[in-house]
Amino acid sequence: MNTTATLTERYISATIRSLTPEVQGDVRAELEGSIADAIDARLEQGEAPEDAERAVLTELGDPGILAAGYADRPLHLIGPKYYLVWWRLLKLLLWIVPVCVFGGVVLGQLLDGAPTGEIIGTAVVATLGSVVHIGFWVTLVFVILERAGTDTGVKWSIEQLPEPTQNGAGRADAIASLVFLALGVGAVFWDALVGFFPTGGDPIAILDPGLWPWGITFFFALFAAEALLAVVVYAQRRWTVVTAVVNTLLAVVFAAWSLTLLLQGALINPEFLAFVFTDNGVTDETMRILTVITGFCLVAFPIWDIVDGWIKTARARRI
Repeated sequence: MNTTATLTERYISATIRSLTPEVQGDVRAELEGSIADAIDARLEQGEAPEDAERAVLTELGDPGILAAGYADRPLHLIGPKYYLVWWRLLKLLLWIVPVCVFGGVVLGQLLDGAPTGEIIGTAVVATLGSVVHIGFWVTLVFVILERAGTDTGVKWSIEQLPEPTQNGAGRADAIASLVFLALGVGAVFWDALVGFFPTGGDPIAILDPGLWPWGITFFFALFAAEALLAVVVYAQRRWTVVTAVVNTLLAVVFAAWSLTLLLQGALINPEFLAFVFTDNGVTDETMRILTVITGFCLVAFPIWDIVDGWIKTARARRI
């Protein structure tokens, strides 16, 4: 019997040692009473004293978990009170910050004239570092809130129910896409035939006149394909893998073609560059920087269009 009494004492001591002195006595008395009652109940059923003692202590479980219950101390990193807020914020930041870091580092390295390998390596390292930092610091903040018992003031209400959405496949989205494309076609057409940039005299074209007619026609073909894609998405009432793939191909073609023209000096009208920049004392180095920024935008916007299409496809597949 002495062995079982020692086990009971060891269990109770292990349970109360992490509690504050003010509550240790009460918890000890409660455990001693509940353990004794449980042992007596098993003894009445014919169990041996040692077996009854071990069974009761085993059923009570880890004394550390039992002590956490008495102390109202969480044994999880982030509990249900903060989990959804943490997860939504983490996903939002992981969508935005690493992309911005990657783009910013690439742009900075391009402006600095770094070689391609260094640009890619630096951008990847910086992006991975941003992911690690976001995960660590956001989680740390919510762990502190969990342990401190702080109320974030974020409470759910019926007004937070999301509105029905068609993931970019509704009538408003289709109309907006078609209107935007029509404005783009009109702007390119006007620029080619009349000139878009005012000079105090006759306006001059921003795009290289050498693009007319075949280059401009190719532009119009891309616009027409985008418009047809918007109509197909609206007709299907959802984005699909096929439409996402077509959208990706169109974006890649536009980025590759326009970037090639830019690097060859055949995208922007030399007369426009001279009137706005060269004749006003802009140096060659500044012109190089402006070219890099323009090329960056010609790549960044199609990438965003590709990502947006696949996000809408993923959402549509979950409905």
